[in-house]
Amino acid sequence: MEIKKAVFVESNSDWSKCPKHHSPEFAFIGRSNVGKSSLINKITNQKNLAKTSSTPGKTLLINHFLVDDQWYLVDLPGYGFAKISMSGRFKLEKKIKDYVLQREELVNLFVLIDSRHEPQKNDLEFIEFLGTNGVPFSIVFTKADKLSKSKLNANVTAYKNRLLEEWEELPPIFITSSETGTGKDSLLEYIESIIKSIG
Repeated sequence: MEIKKAVFVESNSDWSKCPKHHSPEFAFIGRSNVGKSSLINKITNQKNLAKTSSTPGKTLLINHFLVDDQWYLVDLPGYGFAKISMSGRFKLEKKIKDYVLQREELVNLFVLIDSRHEPQKNDLEFIEFLGTNGVPFSIVFTKADKLSKSKLNANVTAYKNRLLEEWEELPPIFITSSETGTGKDSLLEYIESIIKSIG
């Protein structure tokens, strides 16, 4: 699948205000500064569809993009570090969890993880939350171009082993780079397969 058109629809502060439709939604989420916006721009072939920022925690709203008039790509606020107050962080966390648990149109959540780091506590906790609540998700390792192939493989393997301590089966896993385009086709093929399966 190649995306021919992707347009911004709207931003919302609450899941209940999100667009009313019956199309599948694929949401992207991850810790602040994981490269979420850059990856969204890469797979949609647009440089500025999702706003990128060097300041972690910039995405504070639920952003909907309509792709090829068929499905929605949803850019969710990052979790973890953000330059906001504790009460603001709590509200942000609630916003994310409400969308993930309540949004019926959500068919898959892509959880982005920075491939340069060892397993992070807030990533593992969020993945555990998804598993406990039966939310369909995939893991997307980002910034694969930032480290050697052997180090990348070692980090991904470490993450898999850590997850297998709690999980009997791992979710689909993708390795990507918004710089080189690594993993872009695999992600789009996976999205296409889900759309066909529910069509």
